[in-house]
Amino acid sequence: MSISPEAPWPRPCSRWRQRPLNVQPWRSFTSSSRCPGEASFDSPLRPLALVTGEASGDLIARDALAMLIRSVPGLRVEGVGGAALAALGMDCLASSHALAVRGYVEVLQRLPALLSLRARLVERWSQLPPSLFLGVDAPDFNLGLESRLRARGTPTAHLVSPSIWAWRPERLEKIARAVDHMLCLFPMEPALYATTRVQAHYVGHPLADLVPERLSPEDARRALGLSTALSQPVLALLPGSRQSELSRLGPIFLETAERFSRSHQLILPAASAEARRQIESLPAYPRLRDLGLRLIGPESPLPARPASHLALEAADLALVASGTATLEAALFEVPQVVAYQVPWVTEQLMRRKAIVQHVSLPNLLLQASWVPELLQDRCTPDLLARALQDWQDQPSRIQDYQSVCRSLLLDLRQGAAARVAEVVAGLLRP
Repeated sequence: MSISPEAPWPRPCSRWRQRPLNVQPWRSFTSSSRCPGEASFDSPLRPLALVTGEASGDLIARDALAMLIRSVPGLRVEGVGGAALAALGMDCLASSHALAVRGYVEVLQRLPALLSLRARLVERWSQLPPSLFLGVDAPDFNLGLESRLRARGTPTAHLVSPSIWAWRPERLEKIARAVDHMLCLFPMEPALYATTRVQAHYVGHPLADLVPERLSPEDARRALGLSTALSQPVLALLPGSRQSELSRLGPIFLETAERFSRSHQLILPAASAEARRQIESLPAYPRLRDLGLRLIGPESPLPARPASHLALEAADLALVASGTATLEAALFEVPQVVAYQVPWVTEQLMRRKAIVQHVSLPNLLLQASWVPELLQDRCTPDLLARALQDWQDQPSRIQDYQSVCRSLLLDLRQGAAARVAEVVAGLLRP
């Protein structure tokens, strides 16, 4: 495999890419229910309505929300979020796990529950209009919600621009009808909105701000109880967090990892308690556990660091499901192989909608084939193991990859949390 990157972007694509949208029960709420303490609160500000999509949305929003709460005394926040946002005081009307669905087939299977949740939120926020609605990722859910709320007079902002530069560019018109302010994570995105009424702000990527504080590989391995010996490299497995991803990719990742069990230490961070239970239920898991696989998470051995980050800090190689984790691995400069599978129907639909060649964020942003992408019928233990071994056999390729990853980090490191908090604070109104 050549280390010289091609530069195919934006050629027509024969592959696919998309963003998430999964459904679990939400707690009961009505249009007349209020946040804890709302009745006695005398701030002139109405609450901020916030909806995040799955664990990655929580991670992106967490630090920005913490800064926003500090800068706007008495601010109340309610909506759909996860444990990280609830810990900051957000009143979570539903869990962000409810939006962790990926692909046409999964969305169709859970469409009634998704539409019901959205209708409940529209009803509540029509009766009790928020100061601002902020959607974080999950565009298939949030854009429809934003459009309805904006039509009722609520200003709207959206954090994480839909990837219209890679997939379904016709969404630009829908975005323009739904969103007043778009907070973009990537530097090329604001220009996409120049001909629309949307005010676009480049804020940088929150993950890039976390990387400078990373641990050394030795410290990360000690925290994980792994050997620091150079003769025992670490392979990290990140098969995704959604139920469908773990069902499809979990067995493949474990079978691939088994081929490295004699030469590598194996680490697998679980994104949630549900993900951990699903991994432990996989038929191959007991065998891999006996071969030394370390399953960590959702609680991290170091509370201030997500389990996935600690695993990547310790890793020499990573096998990663397509998604935000591919960018995390790149920002931590970990050589990676990207894998993914979706149902056949979803694949056929996405082939017709994608406009670029790659699916992984590192390749899309670097406009080159730096990271192997093994998708669909190429996502097999044999091919994945071979691609991982290719990295180890080419030290100069690793050096070149890490160099471009450092440049990518500098481009994306903008103090995103502070920028998001500043923009949102300026949009809040009584």
